[in-house]
Amino acid sequence: MVKLISTITLSASAFIVNAQTVELCVPQTNEFDPSELTSNKQINVSADAAQMIQDRSALFNGNVAIISPSSIINADVAQIDDNGKQVIASGDVLYRDASLQVESQGVELNSELKLLQMQDTDYQFKDIAGRGSADLLSLSGEQGLRLENVTFTTCPKGGEDWLMSASEIVIGKDSPFGEAYNTKFFLGGVPVFWLPYFAFPVTAERQSGLLFPNIGSSTRTGVEYEQPFYWNIAPNYDATISPRFMTNRGLQLKTEFRYLFSQSQGELQLEYLPSDLDTDNDDERYFYRYLHKGKISENWNLNIDFNGLSDDNYIVDLGSDYYNRADTHLYRQLGLSYYSENLDFSMQFRDFDVVGDHPDVYRALPEMKLNYRSDLGDYLDFELASEAAYFENSLNSRPDAFRVHIEPSLSVPYQRAWGELLAEVSVLQTYYEQDLPDGSLNPLDGSLNPLDGSLNQLDESVSRTIGQARLYGSLIFEKENLVLNNKYLLTVEPKAQYLYTSYEEQANIGLYDTTPLLTTFNNLFRGQEFTGLDRINDNNQFTFGATARLIDQQNREKLVVSIGQIFYLQDSKLINSVREDNRSALAAEFDWQVNQRWFLHSDIQVATQTQQVERSSVATEYRVDENKLIQMNHRYIRDLSGEEINQFGVSASWPINKNWHWVGRWYRDTKASRTTETFTGIQYESCCWALRMTYQRNLSNRFDATGMRSIDEFDSGFALQFIIKGIGSRKSNSDILEQGMFGYRQPYVLN
Repeated sequence: MVKLISTITLSASAFIVNAQTVELCVPQTNEFDPSELTSNKQINVSADAAQMIQDRSALFNGNVAIISPSSIINADVAQIDDNGKQVIASGDVLYRDASLQVESQGVELNSELKLLQMQDTDYQFKDIAGRGSADLLSLSGEQGLRLENVTFTTCPKGGEDWLMSASEIVIGKDSPFGEAYNTKFFLGGVPVFWLPYFAFPVTAERQSGLLFPNIGSSTRTGVEYEQPFYWNIAPNYDATISPRFMTNRGLQLKTEFRYLFSQSQGELQLEYLPSDLDTDNDDERYFYRYLHKGKISENWNLNIDFNGLSDDNYIVDLGSDYYNRADTHLYRQLGLSYYSENLDFSMQFRDFDVVGDHPDVYRALPEMKLNYRSDLGDYLDFELASEAAYFENSLNSRPDAFRVHIEPSLSVPYQRAWGELLAEVSVLQTYYEQDLPDGSLNPLDGSLNPLDGSLNQLDESVSRTIGQARLYGSLIFEKENLVLNNKYLLTVEPKAQYLYTSYEEQANIGLYDTTPLLTTFNNLFRGQEFTGLDRINDNNQFTFGATARLIDQQNREKLVVSIGQIFYLQDSKLINSVREDNRSALAAEFDWQVNQRWFLHSDIQVATQTQQVERSSVATEYRVDENKLIQMNHRYIRDLSGEEINQFGVSASWPINKNWHWVGRWYRDTKASRTTETFTGIQYESCCWALRMTYQRNLSNRFDATGMRSIDEFDSGFALQFIIKGIGSRKSNSDILEQGMFGYRQPYVLN
């Protein structure tokens, strides 16, 4: 038992954050100027009066100042013996050095023993926000600092909301942390717990030790207690080990290992619950994640993102620091890439861990891309885009496929300050080898094409050649205007594009990485209605759009409005791309920074045939500073997988007074007439400690035995966190707002 307790510490890694972001109650200290110190081991003494005793001692009275190579001592009376080797001072003694200030009634200094002792002291550290009192303070050149019957706090004098007392505290020479024995902790003057041994940081260096625990309660986990332990393995290695006890589920172990080198960095997370008490068979449950980013050489990079979990409900039941409970796929990717001025190459192995009863997506094992660019003259550019990929699916009813794509293009770019003109021609050549399941009729999704509901008849080998021509132009008009007596630069940027793409029916090709694109303003000028290469729609169309900007004298965008639409000269012949009108939905975006506090963002797509809104989102925000804001947003989608989405939300963060702060978030589904998430948090914060309480209720999103999500069950939870500033971790008030299912996001970013 003693051995276990003797290893308890608090991590200084958390203190580093506090020192930079938190205003702590640091008592005023006398200025210490190192230039006042002596050199060559000399000791200088000044006083109002001095008396020599037998040529070996001296007695000084009134405003005594003893200055040595390492410290300054001020006192009312001082006696120096043995030719300066021993100093005894008394009466309102003040000791100062580079890291410590001590007020005392008496001090003894022995230069031969390199020992300083002070009685009845009040001390203040200068490197950290810590102060206290001690019956005896001993400072040795060999052993460091030792205090007897000592107290320690980061609170101001007279406001010791938290305090610890110890029979002895030792801070060894050059040691990054102090050690306390027989330690009691007090909150509001009431003792709350006792430790025979306790360690705390005294420098800004990372140190191994306990971080502050997380305490909470929810219907999923019951009452839970998580105790993180930080392990500073080496300057470029560290780990966090967090046992987590949940009354409803048992004991879980969460770990995180991180490394950092000059050319690479990475982290590994492992979470393991050996026996879940809330499942019928006490199932074991786990989650793992490995992330690596690094350079192999000057031009070569390696990236790894690999994730996995034991079951569909792991994130819903136990939570995750890396994924949201609404996520349906966990990425597994291994990528190798090469970049140079004219050539870039990438090879990706893309896999997924599918969560719930969602259609199993195709894995790219691997996918290789090679792109080459070259100038053929002052006005002619050549580009070659190529790709080779092998797609694999775990379902026996779906085909595997090998795809090779080559796309050479010639372009004539012309760019000036007043606008841009681009003429481009391309050839899109794609070849497929498809490994079909039994029977030539391939039911890609049950028995239907997931894009249009028709049956697909696939071929084992397919060669597809498509030609494409594009003419794009844009102009920039500028004019200085006075708006509300302020001078702004108004720019209007009309743009137009003609696109022709030849037709080739592609129903004999499977769908491997292709889904329909949304009709947003940016997508209007892409000229494609699908992601990937499995469907390339034929086009004969004009696209018109315009963007207007209002720019202030500091070259900051205050208002941006964009609107555009596609006009089809003929219907698409591609089965998957049959259109119901001769024009696309009207797409518009709007961003406005009304003033330093008000922001507004909106985007909308309107079907011109029915004059109905297909998609829209609106967000308005009032922001005073990082911790004082109110945001309202609304999202509408007429048809998302056969369902209408109509949601309204409010997020807020607001200080009640100097010490109390409140945050909240509320989302309501107006289509289903119910609240989907409620989140609120309140925090009391003084300069030396804080108490944070949060409550949350949201849709559980659990999967049943068939893999279907529950849309009627709710989960609620309560969390409590106590923070001691200066020796523990802490986040800002607005960070509470980012917790939860939806979380807070700024509506947009203008430059």
